[in-house]
This record gives sequence, structure tokens and C-alpha cells, in this order.
Amino acid sequence: MTECPLHQTVVPYPSLTKGSWSSNPCSLLHFRFTKMKTATNIYIFNLALADTLCLMTLPFQGTDTFLGFWPFGNVLCKIAISIDYYNMFTSTFTLTMMSVDRYIAICHPIKALDIRTPHKAKVVNVCIWALASVFGIPAMVMGSAENENNEIDCLIKLPSPVDYWDPVFGICVFLFSFMIPVLIITICYSLMIRRLKNVRVLSGSKEKDRNLRRITRMVLVVVAVFIICWTPIQIFVLVQCLGAKAESELELAISCFCTALGYANSSLNPVLYAFLDENFKACFKKFCFPSAFRTELQMSNRMCSIAKDVAYACKNSEGTNNPA
Repeated sequence: MTECPLHQTVVPYPSLTKGSWSSNPCSLLHFRFTKMKTATNIYIFNLALADTLCLMTLPFQGTDTFLGFWPFGNVLCKIAISIDYYNMFTSTFTLTMMSVDRYIAICHPIKALDIRTPHKAKVVNVCIWALASVFGIPAMVMGSAENENNEIDCLIKLPSPVDYWDPVFGICVFLFSFMIPVLIITICYSLMIRRLKNVRVLSGSKEKDRNLRRITRMVLVVVAVFIICWTPIQIFVLVQCLGAKAESELELAISCFCTALGYANSSLNPVLYAFLDENFKACFKKFCFPSAFRTELQMSNRMCSIAKDVAYACKNSEGTNNPA
């Protein structure tokens, strides 16, 4: 197991756990609002679900890193490892489908009317979890709390010969959870950028075009942050699977930083939605801060009532001053 210096462990995991617990459940529950049930937001719901599952393992991961060994037993080890793999694959697959969804909306607006429906987005989400199970279930089966060097480590116990299966498993995970999805995302956004540059009006309506570009920009930012957060740990794990092990204190610190950066992505997603999507921001505020929302709504209604009274008074005044 990779043991991190104390100052590397105390700060990231509690902070990430606190941030995730305060934001992700609200992101998940925003789905209850009917007007948010678009294809894009159904994918966002799937992403929030994966992030929420991931944050459940953070206290265990933080304790493991802090103590230098796994104290929670074999069953929780299997569950934690499985959730990690499910989160990694469902997040990547969902972001890939969000990019494909944006490509269809921008480059094929007519076909998008039939393809981009909430029902089909839900079916795609189910397929994403089924595909993630190809790695998630084996990870649970092979996950084990093993006694190595008088310390209990929570790890994936690969079949023999380990020298063969370790790089094979690492390369497969890297390709299917990162490299291939990022390639698809890059192709989709390259085609979208070319389309947006060549065509000024996409749908015949300036308002719809503005909305299309806004959502596309939001998805692009979410994808870009995901790639930035996950690239270091993906490369680090791949290098380790190919035989290079972290041994020096600097290498261990880099490993811990890369791991924390990957987990940080789950905390950052709700923040990105809040800053980039006005509809999400309104529903998030309504659900998480209902009293503030009601106060704001009452003030708005009061202002509207005052405006109506003033308008009515002015109208009556004009009628009195200008008799027929």
C-alpha cells in the first residue's frame, strides 16, 4: 500500500468529504424538479449519483491512508474498491455520452429531436452502469484485505502470474476508463467547434442558439475539469502497473496528491453546475435553501403587487385629469 506523509492525508480527505457531503446530495435530488428532466440533466443526475457513491468511501480511504493500513475488514474492502471502479467508469462513460449528446444537438439538430429524449437518456444511463459492471464486479471479487509486510492492505489480488496480469489489467483500465473516452470526447468537440464557427444560426432562434451554446460550454468545462483531475492518477497507476513502484518520499507524496486530485473531481462537479447553469442554480437553491427561496419569492411577489398598485393608481389619475 502507498503510505502518505501525515500532512498529505489530514487535509485533503476530510475537506473533500465535507465538500462532497454538502453539495452532491443536493445535486442528486435536483432531479426531482420536473423542468430539469432534459437529456442533459439526466446525464448530470447519473454523474451526481456516481460522485455520491464515491464520497461514501472517502472516510474509509482517508483512514486507510492516515493509519498506513486497512482496519475495516475484507467485506468493506471489496465494497470500497468496487465503488471506486464504478465511479471511475460511470463518470467517464457518462461524460463521453454527454459529449456525444452535445455533438448530436449541435451538428444534427433535426435528428436530435428523436434521439435526445429523456427516456433514451435513462436507457443510456442503465447501459452505462451495465458496462461499468464489467470492471466493477471483478474488482469486488478480486478485492481483498491482504496481510503484506505485517500490514493489512486493501488491494486487488490478481490471478497468477501477477507479472503478466498486473500490466494487462492496468492497460485495460487505462484504455477503457480514460484513453478511448477522451479520444471520443476530443473528436466530438472538434466537430462541434467547427460547426459553431461555420454556422451563426443553428436552430433558427437566437434564444435557442444561446441556450445550445451555453449548455455546450458547461459540458465542455465539466469534461475539461474531469480530464485535468484524472490524468495524473491514471498515468501514475499505469506506470506502477508497468513495473515502476513509488518508493521515495517525493514519489509517495505525488501519488497521494494525484489520488486526492481524482477524488476532488467529485466535489467540484456541483460547483461547476451551479456556476454554469442558471436552471440548475435555481433548482439547487430551491431544494437546499427552501426558506431563503420562499423569502425571495415573497419579496418578488410583494414588489410585483406594489408595481401593479402604482400602475393602477397612475391609470386612475390619468382618467380623472382627462375626462371624456
